[in-house]
Amino acid sequence: MELFGEITDDRALLVVALREEGEHLHELGLPVLVTGAGKVRAAAATAMAIANQRPSEVMNLGTAGALTDGLSGIHVIGRAIQHDFDGEAIFELTGEHFGAPLELGDGPALATGDRFVADPQLRERLAKLADLVDMEGYAVAAVAQSVGIPVRLVKIVSDDSTEHAARSWSDSVAACAEQLAGWAARETAA
Repeated sequence: MELFGEITDDRALLVVALREEGEHLHELGLPVLVTGAGKVRAAAATAMAIANQRPSEVMNLGTAGALTDGLSGIHVIGRAIQHDFDGEAIFELTGEHFGAPLELGDGPALATGDRFVADPQLRERLAKLADLVDMEGYAVAAVAQSVGIPVRLVKIVSDDSTEHAARSWSDSVAACAEQLAGWAARETAA
């Protein structure tokens, strides 16, 4: 976890998983939190960062794999789910619901899990649940929502979640980071 800048109640906190994704965000003059990859790191880092000072908003910016053909560009997520958490089995065991989908507004659905999706069969299965897949979005949103901080998940398609995903991500992450910074600059200028 790395926090660049100071969190204040009048500015958004920009959250990314990896340094590569936030390379151009520092130019915006906003605090940038680099959590590390995966749900646990994302949740822990976000919780630690906002424990003593609440930002006006938490904005998770990052790359995501497309789960359907033809999906590209930047998307503000409307719904986030965990694709690797079996909420129904836990409910059957405990009678309690954990890990419910997070409703964030209008926009495509995001499936978050601790697995980099680069498998056509897994992609096909996840495409029935969501439009995009990442490894941190749900966790960041869950932390922010749990303490009443507005949250936006903003994802840019970096790959197609098939066997070519890792190479595609590596080849596109620099351009994706630049586009995300441009989007964030426009959104936070007001």
